[in-house]
Amino acid sequence: MSLSRRGLLAAGGAVGALAATAASAGPAAALPSPGKGHGGGHGRVRTGFDRLTADGYATLKGQRVGVVTNPTGITSDVRHIVDVMHPDERVNLTAVFGPEHGFRGTAQAGGSEGRYDDPATGLPVYDTYLKSGQALADVFTASGVDTIVFDIQDAGARFYTYIWTLYDCLEAAALAGKRFVVLDRPNPVTGRAALGPVLDPAFGTFVGRREISQAHGMTVTELALLFNGEFLADRPAELEIVKMSGWSRADFFDGTGLPWVPPSPNMPTPETALVYSGTCLFEGTNLSEGRGTTRPFELLGAEGVDHTWAAAANALDLPGVAFREAYFAPTFSKFQGKTVGGVQVHVLDREVFDPVRTGIALLVTAKQSWSGFAWRADNWIDKLTGNTRVRTMIDAGADTDEVVGAWAADLAAFRAVRRRYLQYR
Repeated sequence: MSLSRRGLLAAGGAVGALAATAASAGPAAALPSPGKGHGGGHGRVRTGFDRLTADGYATLKGQRVGVVTNPTGITSDVRHIVDVMHPDERVNLTAVFGPEHGFRGTAQAGGSEGRYDDPATGLPVYDTYLKSGQALADVFTASGVDTIVFDIQDAGARFYTYIWTLYDCLEAAALAGKRFVVLDRPNPVTGRAALGPVLDPAFGTFVGRREISQAHGMTVTELALLFNGEFLADRPAELEIVKMSGWSRADFFDGTGLPWVPPSPNMPTPETALVYSGTCLFEGTNLSEGRGTTRPFELLGAEGVDHTWAAAANALDLPGVAFREAYFAPTFSKFQGKTVGGVQVHVLDREVFDPVRTGIALLVTAKQSWSGFAWRADNWIDKLTGNTRVRTMIDAGADTDEVVGAWAADLAAFRAVRRRYLQYR
């Protein structure tokens, strides 16, 4: 791994200053109640935006502000933060930046909304998707903003592209000489552990720029601190964070009391996020990953697959999960309009469920039980796993434990660095 010790040490003083900035939002008891929210929570979590507004936008005073956000950038009463900030005289919001799927969320996977003026506010909306480095810095410069605010709900997996939008925007903000403020939101699948293989930088793409694990177990402010301190240490951004209050690392999303907005079209529920860091690996195969169904990433299958796959997967007795023989007809994407066979992933105990091990086990058993199994011709699986080892070991007949064991040393090294950037207990 190419994690920078010098960058980590340089970040140490900054972390203290950032914590002080976050604390300036005042004690949680002084913040307005966000209401009862949704799910099993009790409205106890205040997002970074909640804390920013409670402090009267003090950290943005006197600045021309641009916001990197999407439909998940909402308040606890489901108003979009741009619609809240735009008429508020305490903040000078002058631009919006949209990621993959767009600011208002009109684009499918692999698409964006382009440059336009937002009909609701009249604000100029700039497209960040697939822009990085100086090209993205030029967008920030052209927008005329002084400070860029990032507020997007993540899903907890390395290949979910919003965290690489965060990375690219941090790098571009430094190049353009702009302040960068990250507003925190919960990791929906908890922040308890980092899981899975660590990316080999030779396989860096927009589904994994740098050396983090497949399920990172971090929030976006923690990732921003790690990115800035480890990977952008030669030219770090002028970074500030605004933490949440009321969130602990063991919290699943339904315990936060916050409303869920699908962060992308195929991430409809927090339960989708729970399995996504493992079953998204099926994007790298000729099997459907459930796109075009009401249960993407929970339903997996292909023409010719039968009950033997579910039986083989259940025989592994993986903790916290069971597999049901399932048949479905995707309305788009792979096997559109065709009935396919496969499995539905049922998480029975999310406290012990390991999504990455489960994803590997499903790849192993799919290859063993279905003669038609194949990797995508472009070896997309290597981009998703961040290495060639998963693919080549499975092809060589390795079992689940052997594949998982192959990344143990890299994962231990990443976990040691990750711990230094964690902001919550």
